[in-house]
Amino acid sequence: MPELPEVEVTRRALAPAVEGGVVRELVVREPRLRWPVPAGLAGQVAGRKVLRLERRGKYLLWRFEHGTLISHLGMSGSWRIHPGGAPPPGRHDHVDVTVEQPQGGSVLRLTDPRRFGALLWQRGGEQALRRSALLARLGIEPFDPRFDGGFLHQHTRGRRGPIKQVLLAGDLVVGVGNIYASESLFEAGIDPRTPAMRLSRPRCERLAQAIRAVLARAIETGGSSLRDFVGADGRSGYFTLAAQVYERNGLACLRCGRAAIRRIVQSARATYFCPHCQRR
Repeated sequence: MPELPEVEVTRRALAPAVEGGVVRELVVREPRLRWPVPAGLAGQVAGRKVLRLERRGKYLLWRFEHGTLISHLGMSGSWRIHPGGAPPPGRHDHVDVTVEQPQGGSVLRLTDPRRFGALLWQRGGEQALRRSALLARLGIEPFDPRFDGGFLHQHTRGRRGPIKQVLLAGDLVVGVGNIYASESLFEAGIDPRTPAMRLSRPRCERLAQAIRAVLARAIETGGSSLRDFVGADGRSGYFTLAAQVYERNGLACLRCGRAAIRRIVQSARATYFCPHCQRR
């Protein structure tokens, strides 16, 4: 599933073709995504200028003066840029957005084999967007200056669940998906089964720093290409090639060399960790 790094990589690739451009046409070939694409969506955005392309958690936000086009990539979705025009659509190419810029036009194509993604419209400005059902309960952004050890320590008091599950929930901090949670906890030296409320302030500080560092590296390497994800420029992400624990079960730990990486299952998600380097 595309997580924060993959969505941010997509946003950075799309932004030059989208920001400041005018939507000339929006074509929906398959409206049956996770939630139905609104029937009047083309009329909402045609002829309108895209002010900014933003990201909130795993959502791409196409900001217009009168509302926001909200895109989620689901399990297998991706946006691709086709400068000058797109080739004939394939079976899983569900939406085309043609954006005109002074230097020429591009077609932004949404492809989603599993159709678990979404393309929705939120009318109104900033306050309406923040109150929307999709965004209202999201946690803090990991690159927000307010996200630090103090924040993490304060908001994990009373949370008895394992720290990895707390990170994945998304109501505390967004974007720390399964791969990145395992890698961040390894970097911070914390056993993923540790109850969140037991983490000390120094350990929370190490974890907050690790989360930011891991996500930043993932963005710089194009994210993680698992199954169907590719960036908007068609390139794969290479973060997993440098993973310290993810999918390395049975192999020697790259840090201590003394223990083999273990794989366990937490809430139906695979977790990887070093039993020597990561302590409860």
